[in-house]
Amino acid sequence: MKLHIEHLTRYRYDQPVSHTIQHLRLTPQSGLGQTVHRWNLKTRGRISAQRDSYGNLTHTLVLPEKHNEIEIFASGEVETNCNPLPAQETLPVAIFLRTTTLTAISPELIEFCGTYRGQAAQQMDGLVTDILARVSYVRGITDVQTTAANAFSKGAGVCQDHAHIFIACCRSLGIPARYVSGYLFTTDGSLCESHAWADAWDGDRWVSYDVSNGQRAHGIHVRVAHGLDYRDACPVAGVRRGGGNEQMLASVQISQVQQ
Repeated sequence: MKLHIEHLTRYRYDQPVSHTIQHLRLTPQSGLGQTVHRWNLKTRGRISAQRDSYGNLTHTLVLPEKHNEIEIFASGEVETNCNPLPAQETLPVAIFLRTTTLTAISPELIEFCGTYRGQAAQQMDGLVTDILARVSYVRGITDVQTTAANAFSKGAGVCQDHAHIFIACCRSLGIPARYVSGYLFTTDGSLCESHAWADAWDGDRWVSYDVSNGQRAHGIHVRVAHGLDYRDACPVAGVRRGGGNEQMLASVQISQVQQ
């Protein structure tokens, strides 16, 4: 399946910003079942490309003059369901057993996932089902600072919370797991935003689970970045000087390219 993707992120400020530095993770790469045919990143300011420690292709945006708005537009075509290339790991896989603030395990989570101890990454489908039964998909209950333990306790959250809970459980079970950010194609055009899921290491390859949709990630997913948690893989993060209150708008449009 070939997908055309357009992703617009707009920041508006009620006071002038004198200097902005943004870290952009908005560029997918070929591999792990997908091929990037073309991709373009447009914004004002200076952009420099680099790879982070996880192997993600990232860009640093520097805007040194006064501004009240920033628009970042990413677009291109990505083909999914391609023959998967071997994982090119830049770090030892055991790194993904490391806990973070957002994925810290709690006694409640340890008890919840204990029945899966001794099972392999390929057998985590039941864990996905159990997480969805306990944590409903509800917007506005959590934010980007919410931890896996807090979302689990609330019993509600969004895709990043489901991914964090799954990752926390996997790591508690001795299975390396990582957070993945990207895009999800739906035929009705719903969920037009960035999406998140998780990879679990199965000894020689990653197995991908989209917890929020109760399935393994497959040809409707386009991966962009991965890391230990949301903070390592979020699309845009940065700092600014001035600006007052900030308003952020993000929109994603994904359509299937007829071949």
